[in-house]
Amino acid sequence: MSTPHPVILVVNAGSSSVKVSIYAVPEAAHSNVDIQPTLAAHGQIEGIGVAPRLVARMADGREVTDQKFPVEQVADHDAAFRLIRLTLSVALRDTPPVAIGHRVVHGGSEFADAVRIDDDVIARLEALVPLAPLHQPHNLTAIRAIRGAVPDLLQVACFDTAFHAGRDPLTQLMALPYAYYEQGVRRYGFHGLSYAYIARRLRQVAPDLADGRVVVAHLGNGASLCAMRGGRSVDSTMGLTALDGMPMGTRCGSIDPGAVLYLAAQGMAPDAIQAMLYGQSGLKGISGISSDMRALLASDTPRARLAVDFYAWRAAQEVGKLAVTLGGLDALVFTAGIGANAPDVRARICAHLAELFGIALDPAANGDNCQRISHDTSRVPVLVLPTDEEGMIALSTARILRETGGL
Repeated sequence: MSTPHPVILVVNAGSSSVKVSIYAVPEAAHSNVDIQPTLAAHGQIEGIGVAPRLVARMADGREVTDQKFPVEQVADHDAAFRLIRLTLSVALRDTPPVAIGHRVVHGGSEFADAVRIDDDVIARLEALVPLAPLHQPHNLTAIRAIRGAVPDLLQVACFDTAFHAGRDPLTQLMALPYAYYEQGVRRYGFHGLSYAYIARRLRQVAPDLADGRVVVAHLGNGASLCAMRGGRSVDSTMGLTALDGMPMGTRCGSIDPGAVLYLAAQGMAPDAIQAMLYGQSGLKGISGISSDMRALLASDTPRARLAVDFYAWRAAQEVGKLAVTLGGLDALVFTAGIGANAPDVRARICAHLAELFGIALDPAANGDNCQRISHDTSRVPVLVLPTDEEGMIALSTARILRETGGL
């Protein structure tokens, strides 16, 4: 690989995986115009501490490596990041990155945009760990690992909550004593990097819809929906944490808080409740089989069908709620792993919306995951747009790099 341009690394650290992408920054990005950096290579380690596997490929699909490792060699996120960085240095041909952008799940009420990372930012992000216990610690681990190895390298935090900043207080309130709202106990919304990309992409592929009342369904292992008007977040299904809203792969989504109080009163420990709500519920909890939608769609067991039906029904309900916030619906967009690749799930969701919104899918277009899957007779256009959260991180990192004089 030839790297004539500066390169940025994008790091997305999850609970059991670390993803790293290399982006080349074109010369035009030195200007004041936001120019999208170009993906050059991507690597991922899955199964950290359990069954580590490293896969790295160039942007054109050429394999750099696909290798499994002993657990003791990749026992934690520090080891995983060191390994993946060493591997990708081969693809970089030892071209050092000029900056690293990180996905950070929770920015609280303090961070409304991407920010350069320093000691103060790290301390403020640590304070938010209780609000994103499955994600924030791993985001911080990657940041600290790089800071320890290359302390002078620019690192940028890009937040899943930032896209939702500035919403009407009505969409942020919970009916608790108001003092808690003032202390930051409010509905933030997540998957903002994905929604920011879709808002940008929608202007490119359907500018006639981009300024309208749009609901975007980010359906993956984590799932949420966002109401947009004019490409900006108006409301979202997730709240204080990424546990709220519709059911997900292993997360419960919205439930009666009395159920949690009941479990606690029966003697269930807080840690056990947290583990259940985040890791043993959702599709996995209902089906008893898997959190993977593909496995459930392939199963003929009653509980697998029930899990998928419940998922689709709840997603449709959330579309209706967000349409109330918007005062109508001009377009519905599906994205993320399930949203962009599961025609049957999209069909089930849209079937619930047919009578109320006049949504009608084109079965052939839906089956082929086409960009527009609604029938010509549909009152509301329905689109499928794959998301690119890493691309948005690279874009924000390049902007901050330029603003700090690094380009």
